[in-house]
Amino acid sequence: MSRLDLPGRLRALDGAVHAARGRLDETAVGPAQTVVARAAERLRLSTSHTVVALAGPTGSGKSSLFNAICGLDLARVGVRRPTTAEPLACVWEAQGAGPLLEWLGISRRHQVAHESVLDPQGADGLGGLVLLDLPDHDSTTLAHRLEVDRLVGLVDVFVWVVDPQKYADAALHGRYLRPLAAHGGVTVVVLNQVDRLSEPERDTCLADLRRILAGDGLAGASVLATSVRSGEGVDRLREVLRTAVSRRRAAEERLAGDVTSAAQRLLDAAGTAGEASVSRRDRAALVDSLADAAGVPVVVSAVQRSTVRRARAATGWPVTRWLGRLRPDPVRRLRLDRTTVDPELVRSSLPEPTRVQRARADAAVRGLADAVADGASPAEVGLVHDAASRAAGELPDRLDRAVVAVDLGVGRRPLWWGLAGALQWAAFAVTLVGLGWLGFLWVLAWLRVPDPPTPEWHGWPWPTLLLIGGLLVSLLVALLSRVAAAAAGRRRAGAARRRLNAAVAGVAEEVVVEPVLAEVQAMASVREQARLARG
Repeated sequence: MSRLDLPGRLRALDGAVHAARGRLDETAVGPAQTVVARAAERLRLSTSHTVVALAGPTGSGKSSLFNAICGLDLARVGVRRPTTAEPLACVWEAQGAGPLLEWLGISRRHQVAHESVLDPQGADGLGGLVLLDLPDHDSTTLAHRLEVDRLVGLVDVFVWVVDPQKYADAALHGRYLRPLAAHGGVTVVVLNQVDRLSEPERDTCLADLRRILAGDGLAGASVLATSVRSGEGVDRLREVLRTAVSRRRAAEERLAGDVTSAAQRLLDAAGTAGEASVSRRDRAALVDSLADAAGVPVVVSAVQRSTVRRARAATGWPVTRWLGRLRPDPVRRLRLDRTTVDPELVRSSLPEPTRVQRARADAAVRGLADAVADGASPAEVGLVHDAASRAAGELPDRLDRAVVAVDLGVGRRPLWWGLAGALQWAAFAVTLVGLGWLGFLWVLAWLRVPDPPTPEWHGWPWPTLLLIGGLLVSLLVALLSRVAAAAAGRRRAGAARRRLNAAVAGVAEEVVVEPVLAEVQAMASVREQARLARG
């Protein structure tokens, strides 16, 4: 996996945030989104200035150190009570720093342009430095602590000033230093007031401080010993700041650390990957259960019976075929006849699925979700099952609409229907001719009128032959048509079953499989983008 530059990592983090929105806990997604927005703002502002914040507890000598670096008494110095109520900024080369200071929320009355007082030509090599003196993080005033929290999230370089008594303060390490584990390259921890310690005591304190910082994940942070009273270490701290300013990379390194931390939180929340696939067996089981619940067997039976009924109505004996029309058409009774139904507007009259059918369908949906979520993280398992639950609620209406929309083929009239029907009408006409002829002869005999000569064929009079022949042909055509109708009913039922199953499979894919897989794929995208962002 190739490493991306900071803009590329930010794009990857933004992609991870969008994929994770609504899927992961807001405690992981919210900070990542904040990082993306904050980074965009910081990169838009002056990159020729480096923002360094001096932060620390009450009595650590933070403000004194601020004055020593600036070379002028700008910050009020106190011993026991916090005296820095609002952040104070000293800016080297103030031109172009206005929007940056406004973004930092430093009021104009708390801004000092260093070159206007001390260094008009930037001879100290700190040109571009924006040095902030923050309120004490352990102040009893809530507003002070909130201001520290806000600015700690914005500055480029952290300088934490501690004293020999409070360097191991649990609140400092737990609330501020430990969360900055990914920012070791832009973190400096200063053990101030070392003039109060003997040489062995100072070495012991520094060693213990480094040990604690390593436990915080800040083994790479710079650790300095300073004393404003004696001047020890102040030049070394100024040199560290000079290096940070000259490199012009502190802001990017700070943002890179933010991106790393946010991406890692997303990765921790996303957990391990699940198997984003659905086996053919699981798909088949789902389609079978949904087809049963959707009434496919009922429709298939109706298609077969409707085909037979319509075939008999088209090919039966004209005298009795109308009797079949008295029975309702099974397909039309279910409101599945496409000639009378708009599939987009009308629901079918299929019976509601039984409890067994519903239970079987729900079990198939859950089984598919279980198979997809096998081995996934708890968050991913929950997302998959939520998607499956939503699908289960949507299925009944979607299945019914899918069944209604299927062309069952019962409205088509095969050619043989017309031929058999025409033959029936011809046989019926012949039967009527024979019957009429015999009736005419009977009337003549009843009136005692001499019989006209009647043609014969092998001793059989033609009227009788026409009557019997017409009836026999009608019977034979009816019998053959019944056999053909039954076969046609089975063929159409089979074709209808295939089309209905295909429609049900389409609904299963769209309503169940795709949403379930989409959750797994979205989480895979979160992990992939977060890994790219983490670098």
